[in-house]
Amino acid sequence: MSFKIGFDNEKYLKMQSEHIRQRISQFGDKLYLEFGGKLFDDFHASRVLPGFKPDSKLQMLLQLKDDAEIVIVINSDDIEKNKVRGDLGITYDVDVIRLFNVFTKIGLYVSSVVLTRYEGQPTADAFQKRLEALGVRVYHHYSIKGYPSNLQYIISDEGYGRNDYIETSRRLVVITAPGPGSGKMATCLSQLYHEHKRGVNAGYAKFETFPIWNLPLRHPVNIAYEAATADLNDVNMIDPFHLEAYGKTTVNYNRDVEIFPVLNAMFETILGESPYKSPTDMGVNMAGNCIVDDEAVSEAAKQEIIRRYYIGMCDYRKGLISEEEVMKLELLMKQASVTVEDRKVVAAALEKEKETGGPAAAMELPDGTVLTGRTSNLLGAVSALLINALKHFAKIDDDILLMSPHVIEPIMALKVNHLGNNNPRMHTDETLIALSICANTDENAKKAMEQISKLRNCEVHSTVILSAVDERIFKRLGINLTCEPKYES
Repeated sequence: MSFKIGFDNEKYLKMQSEHIRQRISQFGDKLYLEFGGKLFDDFHASRVLPGFKPDSKLQMLLQLKDDAEIVIVINSDDIEKNKVRGDLGITYDVDVIRLFNVFTKIGLYVSSVVLTRYEGQPTADAFQKRLEALGVRVYHHYSIKGYPSNLQYIISDEGYGRNDYIETSRRLVVITAPGPGSGKMATCLSQLYHEHKRGVNAGYAKFETFPIWNLPLRHPVNIAYEAATADLNDVNMIDPFHLEAYGKTTVNYNRDVEIFPVLNAMFETILGESPYKSPTDMGVNMAGNCIVDDEAVSEAAKQEIIRRYYIGMCDYRKGLISEEEVMKLELLMKQASVTVEDRKVVAAALEKEKETGGPAAAMELPDGTVLTGRTSNLLGAVSALLINALKHFAKIDDDILLMSPHVIEPIMALKVNHLGNNNPRMHTDETLIALSICANTDENAKKAMEQISKLRNCEVHSTVILSAVDERIFKRLGINLTCEPKYES
């Protein structure tokens, strides 16, 4: 699968920021913009829309930074339960501080943090003290009885009125969170209620990259989004409200379609009339208009669906997800008309395993070249594969040793004799450290080290489930990894 650009990132930055400016002016005084998905590190979007930069949304916001402030919301129950972000392996509360630091460092103004569903949880109180020690303002929003259907109660002094009013100073207020279920939409609506009571003409809009509303329902990019959110049970569907209002077919997802009648009634109660006729109307996403090669994004999305299937199979093997999720991923594979054979590295890795009788791995480079790695006494298959790839990029002969046994042997001895490891073979992180040590004295090792950035966007398949260490290294290198759902032993 050679890497082919299918998305115009520059056009996206310009078009998206302009569209948000138009939406702000539509409401006059203030716009509360619910930001779904990741504000940065959006690697799913960059995989299915080749050309989309992982920090595109952040760059777009920087174009609006004089008008914008950020409010981060976190569900107090998620703090209590130590909920973890699957992609980063950190808890939601730690991620709030990470987000605050990243936004502040690049010049975006973070005005406050909101603890939603607050009920005096001790861990939430401890987290509030930690935030306040950092100089961050903290507000409380509470659970509302009968939410979201009991409108009369919700839109009253006992409902939204009981929530703290978040003091904001800029025209664009971006509401973001460490993950789904944090209460972003409820925070926006609560603010609309409070602003309206204060005579401020405020509006609400939603910025969600997927599903892409102006692509067909069963477009591979939209199917890939369903595969990525199989655990949330999100289902893409035609927006029936948009179809009825405008006679146009657009795509949205079930949760937004289901909540729209309630939202509409809330807008009518708070604002006097609803500014929107459909969930699609609420969105401001311009990504679909910036696809420049549909074939390239379709192929990239199909590859993502296969990757998600393998990740699901391995998670099921680890006991992390249900069989229903795996069945949903299998169904999405059928809908996209793809099979595991469409992932080139799978067959190459399995063939190498058959040939060598031990775990193996294969890598596809951006130009379509496929390399393999086998298990040896010194290196695991993926470590060998990394070395082979770096040699390939540096044009170093296969039979040249890059790492001196004087460096490798003490590491292996340390692992077995002192750290209690049964397996002396080196993981990918240890391999890269050993290579970097050798690069001090060996010209070839130095040349190989200089190639590391070229590993980004390469595809790798392992014939066994890898350790968490190896998975993490591949993620940091920007390599797209899949594994057969089986353990080495």
